[in-house]
Amino acid sequence: MPSPLFADRPAQPPESGAMDALISQTRRLRGQVDAVRRDAVANEDDPQQRWQRALCDLAVHQLDDLGAHLDLLRAGAPEDVVLGGTERERSSSAPTTDPGTAYGAPPRTGSLLSRVGSAEWNLLTDEVSWSEELHQIFGRPRESGPLSLDEMPTLVFAEDQTVLQGLVTDCLIDGKPIDGEFRIVRTDGRVRTVHMTGEPVLDSDGCTASMWAVLRDVSELRRSERAVRESRDSLERSRHLERTERRVAVELQEAVLPPWRGSLRFAHDGPAPLDVAAHYLPAASTGLIGGDWYDALALPGGDALLTVGDLTGHGVAATSSMAMLLGALRGMAVAGIRPAALMAHLNQLLETSAQPALGSAMCCRYDPVTQTLTWAQAGHPAPLLFRGGEGGALRRPEGVLLGATTGAAYGEAESLLLPGDLLLLYTDGLIRNSGGHDDADARRLLALAPRLAGARDAQDGVRAVVEEFGEEARKDDACVMVVRVGG
Repeated sequence: MPSPLFADRPAQPPESGAMDALISQTRRLRGQVDAVRRDAVANEDDPQQRWQRALCDLAVHQLDDLGAHLDLLRAGAPEDVVLGGTERERSSSAPTTDPGTAYGAPPRTGSLLSRVGSAEWNLLTDEVSWSEELHQIFGRPRESGPLSLDEMPTLVFAEDQTVLQGLVTDCLIDGKPIDGEFRIVRTDGRVRTVHMTGEPVLDSDGCTASMWAVLRDVSELRRSERAVRESRDSLERSRHLERTERRVAVELQEAVLPPWRGSLRFAHDGPAPLDVAAHYLPAASTGLIGGDWYDALALPGGDALLTVGDLTGHGVAATSSMAMLLGALRGMAVAGIRPAALMAHLNQLLETSAQPALGSAMCCRYDPVTQTLTWAQAGHPAPLLFRGGEGGALRRPEGVLLGATTGAAYGEAESLLLPGDLLLLYTDGLIRNSGGHDDADARRLLALAPRLAGARDAQDGVRAVVEEFGEEARKDDACVMVVRVGG
């Protein structure tokens, strides 16, 4: 293939109307991508958003290059822009305007014309021709002259010198086209990545007379591609960690929460035994397990412990803190500590924990002989009592969030339960949704009174609540427990 430097006539530019339309489309697309890029990162700690921003940066660089290429085609760029040329050709055909500016953006470090140059090395006369742009790429003043093939490696990274040597050797000896990349250190110390393409020029006898090449500074493009790879890898690592954390949190939660499924019946000797059922509802937005719990436990002497609670946070940290708190609660309840004192101990435990957190909780102790429910709460919604087809909240005793105040005191309340009564205990994630208000959602719970009155057992009551609230996209996980008083 003959060198374009020796072409009989310059290449003719394409039809201007079609090219103008392509340039306009590219400019609009570039502006749209740039607008997306500016808004791509709201949180630098989010790997997903960093990856999206890196992709936008890469797309902008590629569109800049495309737009400038189209400008060159439309203008019919002189040979010194594309392939170098002699000093006379450069002086007579230099463009009067910067195509990078014509494209609609001010020249910048990453613009195409500051990154593409050409060269020819004549093997017969040892003459070397460099375009002005190639001097700019290498940071080499024109008065210093171009570099010969023997001098080129002096500006190339030591690790990449064999790459350049292989490209040149294959071209000059085997007649292969040049297509490869290497890194250079400019005279000002800046490191750039250069992509080199070219071919040998043969004489009439088929021998290599010279070698021409186009060199393009692809540093910005490679930097953007590297940013995409790194942010993608970071995103994949983040997702892997999230999956691992979720699996560990689920396993820990399953190990701590009650193993029973369906209804749990307490075989009390009193006139009003309990039928208990509960259900855990995960958060829809985070996909992580939180610190919500529920528990029902038969205590020495025949009483029953009923409790639900919620710790702030998600993942293994919240689940492990929940496991610690629930274990302490069970132990103190078995030891006979009453609900109010139990809340105070839990507050002190959470306050001195290595992983500080806030929590809400409710602890109930039911005496089947006297049919009395004694309970205390720490910043938690009161139980809802359904009786005779109507529902209402029990009077809530005093109690602040666990871990909020040192030495907090907690009150107790008592309620007499009758056969047929149904208690609904829940964590606030059940009703704290993005589309409504707590009061409105609490009224929705109370509106379930007719359905709960007709429930065959506690499990049927849980099913009614889950059917009403379970499909909603809640921000937080939740627990619901239904307790039905037999008789």
